[in-house]
Amino acid sequence: MTDCFADSRDDTTVPIYIAAPDSAQSVKTIMPDDLAKAASGRMFEGQSSEVLVLRNDAGGVIGVLAGAGAQEDSALGAMSAGRLPRILPAGRYMIAEKPVNWDWQLLAIAWGLGSYKFTRYLEPREDLPRLVLTGLHSPDETRAIVSAINNGRDLINTPAGDMGPKALHAETQKVAERHGATVTATVGQALLDDNYPMIHAVGRAAHEAPRLVEFKWGNPEDPKLTLVGKGITFDTGGLNIKSATGARIMKKDMGGSAHAIALADMIMAAKLPVRLHVLIAIAENAISAGAYRPGDILQSREGLTVEIDNTDAEGRLVLGDALSKGAEDKPDLMIDFATLTGAARVALGPTLPPFFCNTDDLVPSVLDSAARHFDPVWYMPLWSPYLKYLSSPIADMKNAGGSFAGSVTAGLFLQRFVKDTPWMHFDVYGWNPSKTDFGQAGGEIFAVRALYEWIKASGLPRRRDVSGQSF
Repeated sequence: MTDCFADSRDDTTVPIYIAAPDSAQSVKTIMPDDLAKAASGRMFEGQSSEVLVLRNDAGGVIGVLAGAGAQEDSALGAMSAGRLPRILPAGRYMIAEKPVNWDWQLLAIAWGLGSYKFTRYLEPREDLPRLVLTGLHSPDETRAIVSAINNGRDLINTPAGDMGPKALHAETQKVAERHGATVTATVGQALLDDNYPMIHAVGRAAHEAPRLVEFKWGNPEDPKLTLVGKGITFDTGGLNIKSATGARIMKKDMGGSAHAIALADMIMAAKLPVRLHVLIAIAENAISAGAYRPGDILQSREGLTVEIDNTDAEGRLVLGDALSKGAEDKPDLMIDFATLTGAARVALGPTLPPFFCNTDDLVPSVLDSAARHFDPVWYMPLWSPYLKYLSSPIADMKNAGGSFAGSVTAGLFLQRFVKDTPWMHFDVYGWNPSKTDFGQAGGEIFAVRALYEWIKASGLPRRRDVSGQSF
């Protein structure tokens, strides 16, 4: 997409003054005389919905007053500034004033994310409002974060006809090779030969072969971080077929892979001191004579047998084999992302993703990072008594646990494949049902900014077992 940032100001650069209700009047006193004159007599209360474009006598834009809203009313802080590039006319802008508790870099990230529009099948708009980045905005890092997230949004928004297994494989490889990572792939029959039977079973009915795409990057001596993404490029529900409404946006079912790719992209761009291993489990859950069936028993890489209770619970199957592979390298931390359960949406809605973690002492700092960077997540329990819902009389477990606690039982299913690896699971929706302050309706990336900042700030902890003991 067109770059929404500029590197330097010029004579046409328009200052933006962002003020909360308690400073809405005093901010006018620090404006140059021509802006103060243009603002004189104009009602401005600093409410979050207010954007006042100031013009000179000739009608040219010379300044902007934007409301921040009351602090206690905002769950987004500086990220709410993402609405500005959608409202303002084309031109070059700079932030001249902001609330003291708003972070400069978050303002710039919000601008970049708010400027996004999916234009693969449209003529892109070239005359975007552009924000001048200074050292306060950490320009290189800001651009990398915005680019990674907007690329992830593009991946999710692209229809399955153009983002099938081969295309998602190619996009994964493109990001990896741009940073010098080493890429390998296990495709089709090779999945059975190399012991990934559940990935193969889910994708074997589709016209494009299922695959596990991996890449590695970084110094082998650094702490090991493994990222796993669910890449179901379209989900019919399999033989437990979805309704028309349920299938309508299933191009987004590869959203977990987009999240893993976006986080990896940020980490590699910043050259964080981690040894990165990314596994993207890719398949289309299609219907044909070769489709796997309710009641089938699948083998898994882990050696566990799985009775298929519902073919629409396919994401956890491909993740199970990928998590098993990831755990074999004994990483210091493994994180997976998946558009996994409707139950998570019932519990927390579309824009607050739950996460699960088997290592309790990591949780507070992740929650703190999410709050500070306005990228919210909600911690959920791996409640072991609910394993009973996954019990099977003819296999080690079922792949679905019925109507109760669906996101919890999905997490418990995945936990069987990570063994003693420190692990987090993010059940993301990957989608905005409607426009947000910094996101369009459609594909969205959640939790990734918070995790990137958490890894950058604290450094990846060396491997420990699930009781928190280092080893």
